[in-house]
Amino acid sequence: MKERYEELIRIINEANYQYYVLDNPTFTDQEFDKYYRELQNLEEKYPELNDPNSPTKRVGSKVIDKFEKVNHKIPMFSLQDVFNEEELEDFDNKIVKAGIEPEYVCELKIDGLSVSLLYEKGLLVRAATRGDGVTGEDITHNVKTIKTVPLKLNEPIDIEVRGEIYMNKATLEKLNRERAKNNEPLLQNVRNAAAGSVRQLDSKIAAKRNLDVWIYHLPNPLDYGIKTQFEALEFMKKLGFKVNPNNRLVGNIKEVWDYINVISEKRFDLPYEIDGMVVKLNNLEDQNALGNTAHHPKWAAAYKFPALEVLTKLEDIIFTVGRTGKITPNAVLEPVILMGSTIRRATLHNEDYVIAKDLKIGDVVSIRKAGDVIPEVVEAIKERRTGVEKDFEMITSCPMCNEPIKREDKQTDWFCLNPHCPAKKIEGLIHFASRDAMNIEGLGIQIIEDLYNLGYVKTIDEFYDIKKYEEEILQLEGYGRKSFDNMLEAIDNSKSNSLERLLFGIGIPGIGKKTAKILAERFNSIDNLMLATEEELYQINDIGKILSKNIVDFFQNEINIELINKLKDYGINMIYLQTVKKINENFANKKFVITGSLSFITREELKTLIEDSGGATTESVSKNVNVLIVGENPGSKLVKAQNLNIEIWNEETLKEKI
Repeated sequence: MKERYEELIRIINEANYQYYVLDNPTFTDQEFDKYYRELQNLEEKYPELNDPNSPTKRVGSKVIDKFEKVNHKIPMFSLQDVFNEEELEDFDNKIVKAGIEPEYVCELKIDGLSVSLLYEKGLLVRAATRGDGVTGEDITHNVKTIKTVPLKLNEPIDIEVRGEIYMNKATLEKLNRERAKNNEPLLQNVRNAAAGSVRQLDSKIAAKRNLDVWIYHLPNPLDYGIKTQFEALEFMKKLGFKVNPNNRLVGNIKEVWDYINVISEKRFDLPYEIDGMVVKLNNLEDQNALGNTAHHPKWAAAYKFPALEVLTKLEDIIFTVGRTGKITPNAVLEPVILMGSTIRRATLHNEDYVIAKDLKIGDVVSIRKAGDVIPEVVEAIKERRTGVEKDFEMITSCPMCNEPIKREDKQTDWFCLNPHCPAKKIEGLIHFASRDAMNIEGLGIQIIEDLYNLGYVKTIDEFYDIKKYEEEILQLEGYGRKSFDNMLEAIDNSKSNSLERLLFGIGIPGIGKKTAKILAERFNSIDNLMLATEEELYQINDIGKILSKNIVDFFQNEINIELINKLKDYGINMIYLQTVKKINENFANKKFVITGSLSFITREELKTLIEDSGGATTESVSKNVNVLIVGENPGSKLVKAQNLNIEIWNEETLKEKI
């Protein structure tokens, strides 16, 4: 543990030096945040490790020598970062526990460079960077070129204010077009461009960069008779400073989260870059009562928008076995926060996928969430390779049963051929109980693995005879009377599912949720389906020759016939329960997209209702969509639908249409 702690200190110190001293960032923000949070967690968990020179004990890094050093009378603190709604609520809970009834000010987190502006008798006398929070750099000669920084205030007072120097998106694009024409290296992003501009020795260069500034902090507001942060913003605006119009005063943490969602929709339309929202306790007396840590004020937090794509380390590639025996390589990742959740694994699909992306164990890789849901590896960052990375090697035997695996000609996937492979059986049980199949609530992966390993459930029909192991299960750790009774109730409820769920759950090769519904509608009962021929099945839309053969082969297998008969004996429904569609002209022949949270119906229930009423659903907004159904906290789909003039239904309209 000590070795990792010391390694993290070295990593963060080197990153700070590269970023602040050499103007040469080697990590993305997400990588730096990941290491910094890991270091903080270690220091909280193991206080004996605490090093007085740890990066967490100070705000930034060393000051470069080419500018005069400036001491800040009041330290320029960093802010604690939060990455999701739960962490934001934790921040709020600590304030409430301190006996404070909070009111908050929300401010856009500008992607730029922090600056302190000092005025004497209303005249600008000094501008400085944050530096390490105590000592910064004098950049007055460059800041004076920024047109939005007042050289003379509206009142002749002594004051220090703080804010963010930034560069507009359009300015960066223009600069890069000019640099491309001159064969100069392009500026990476608005933050680096702004930071590099204010660090120019020649102020003429800074003047050409067309920088801008937002002012958001008054270090000593009580000296001016100000009692709240929002009053401080208005006071600074009155003096002539540029204050962001999107600042908002809200009454509680729920309203903070609501406003974060509003801004997250607007952020890409803003002329400048933001990477989150700063949340500050409004009452200044309450701020003083809470105070600061060595690193940040306890009364403020910076919510960071989920990264669309982040970098992390590919620590290993392991292999899993699916219910069909398919062997899948999986990336084991150094944990990283992506779009609000911590990612540790990502599927690599198959051998060809890994080879095509030239992935090596030890690579720094870029990952994102496909469809904003499933983590995927985008690419290896090959320029970050050090030579110690290991080549990928495909396994030759099943990682679960150690039997040989095989890949047919012209196929992309390898399969375990052992019909008794325990991994295949466990995955089959998990699939049967899953939400889209028999939807047996409470039967999670760990519980099913326990039931299998203890010998209580080896095949899917044995779920329905689990009560005979009641005494043994109740003696297991974590299995109380209530949880066992809930399990029995969920298993019993699954008996009344419609046929399509059973067809999907029993694992006919190639039969997905949609195809199972088509078969259930066409044949109405499992007995009718078991008598169907390949020719008859092949005549159905979306059922090809391979699927037709798979279905016939499945129901000609004696083991599968015996399974169906056992399920019948347990009382499992074998009939399609929605034989007649109730066509509703409000939904018929229309395509729908659903966004936001609905109060009176679940998303899955609404999809089923639409389909049973003659309509169709899709996940993405396009010109082919007829209606967008909007619940609470809608996402970016609402904006896109409005731009395409797509009809929009709120909950009240939806109820009327139903």
